[in-house]
Amino acid sequence: VQLQASGGGLVQPGESLRLSCAASGSIPGSALMAWYRQAPGKQREFVARIIPGGATNYADSVKGRFSISRDIRKKTVYLQMNSLKPDDTAVYSCYAWTSGTEFWGQGTLVTVSS
Repeated sequence: VQLQASGGGLVQPGESLRLSCAASGSIPGSALMAWYRQAPGKQREFVARIIPGGATNYADSVKGRFSISRDIRKKTVYLQMNSLKPDDTAVYSCYAWTSGTEFWGQGTLVTVSS
């Protein structure tokens, strides 16, 4: 299983970005998938997840601003990030869990700066 994240970049405060994470290999399109992030000098933290069935959870720091969604047929999960703040600057990594095994993708850097 491979997870390929993309969509990061440099944006100004208040702007939006959409991250994508495409899964390939032996993983169902409905697997639990999530986004984590790690800011410089900080520990990795949970951002959002979507479970089989479609329920979603968010970190308090991103509730109301970020939205996670998925395309099951494309095995792709998205993270729509609105009203970005400088504190959202981090490397965002994709995570998947299926059949008792977890997988991590490489990160994509999001920089929010004026």
